[in-house]
Amino acid sequence: MNPFQYKPQEQDYRIWLVVNPATWLIPILMSVFLLGILIHAFLFTASPYGEYWGPDMGAAEAVAVEAAPAPAAE
Repeated sequence: MNPFQYKPQEQDYRIWLVVNPATWLIPILMSVFLLGILIHAFLFTASPYGEYWGPDMGAAEAVAVEAAPAPAAE
């Protein structure tokens, strides 16, 4: 099969000859959803932003540093 002669409108129906959507569509969508949730959960625990969204988020906002006054224009 030459990849440059690929015609999707004529050949993409073949997946449904193997996968019956009446039986497998919902399990496939559920597995994709679960995979997405697991990937996001892993990245949430592995990233430094997990600490930002943690339970002490209000404490980080309570510590405010007062900015120095701007110099007067001459």
